[in-house]
Parts: sequence; structure tokens; C-alpha cells
Amino acid sequence: MDQVRLSGPRLTLREYAHTPQEVAALHAVLGDPHTVRHLAFEPYGFEDCADQIELYLEEAEREPRTVYRLAVRRRADGEDAPAIGTAALTLDGDRAAQLGFALRRDTWGLGYAGEITGLLCRLGFARLGLHRLAARTDPGNLACARVLTRAGFHREGRIRHDLCRAGRWLDSDQYSLLEHEWRPDPGDPARPGGGENPTPDPAAHRIPR
Repeated sequence: MDQVRLSGPRLTLREYAHTPQEVAALHAVLGDPHTVRHLAFEPYGFEDCADQIELYLEEAEREPRTVYRLAVRRRADGEDAPAIGTAALTLDGDRAAQLGFALRRDTWGLGYAGEITGLLCRLGFARLGLHRLAARTDPGNLACARVLTRAGFHREGRIRHDLCRAGRWLDSDQYSLLEHEWRPDPGDPARPGGGENPTPDPAAHRIPR
């Protein structure tokens, strides 16, 4: 298994473990109707979240690994603290991937969105050697668009009727970042003189399916 653990100034992205605590933490995110309103699915039940973590672990064991589903933890909370969100990077095409994440609602507005985006970029470009990262967002999720733009992503356009949720077709806005455009985020310790620069958090970048 290709173990992943990435740390920024305030957050760590790490592999999931199939424990009741992890399931409860994921349910606090993906079971919240307000949080998932920008995502491609209806709120998950507790058992759905248990099944999801089992799937995440199976995906992590595949060779070659093409999906990275990672728990988001605040470093200040300690190693045993529950995750506050979930992040994903899914390989898609030739040296390309889709990224996304969702955060627990009580952690919005603290600038975590930009840090997670930066850590996923570090995983994609610095560790996996990718050429292109893409992210799809709900057109109404303006905070998400700001986070992506500040991270250097370019809006490519609107994908009409990109997904169907509860019988309704929904559009997506697509953003992309190429390897030569990538710079560490302001809060990333890899950037000289980097420091925290909190921005309003979106509910979620759309998690790749």
C-alpha cells in the first residue's frame, strides 16, 4: 500500500482506518445535508459511511493505486482526534487527476480549504509527478471558486448537466492547474516566507466519483 501522510501548517491528510470513530467522523461530514448540497450525492447514513471507508481502504490497496481518499485532521487536536473532513485525488487520464474535499460544517471559515487544496496539489505534482489537476464545483459555490483561483487554478468553463441528483440535472464549473503553473500555497511550509492566509471555506470541492 502506498501510504500517504501530508502535513501543512495546521492540517494533516492521512490514510483512513476502519474504526467506529472514523466512521462517525465521516458521517459528521457526509451525513450533513447542508454540507453535501454542493456534492453529487444525497446525505449518507452511518452504515453508508462505514461502507465508504471500507471502499477507501480497498482502493488504497490496489496496484497501481489510482484513488487517494484521505482523512483531514487538525494537527492541534492531537493524533487521536477525529477527522474534520475528507479529501480525494483520483487519477484520470495521462498524468492527470481530479481533486475534491468536504469539511465538517463547524470548521468552515477558518481557511482550511486553501490548505487542503495546497496539500492535494503537493501530492499530485510533487509526489505523483502529475501534469494536470482538475476540480469541478457547483456554479453557486462562489467560495470554492475563490479558493481554487487563489491556488492558481484557471476556470475552463461550464459542463452542462454534468451530474444528476435527486432527479435534477446539475451543471459544474471546471478548473485546472498545470504542473508549471503550480506554486506552494501561502500557508505551505514549502514556500519561502509562507504563512497563514485564511480564506472563506467552501462547503466542498466536488469529491471525484
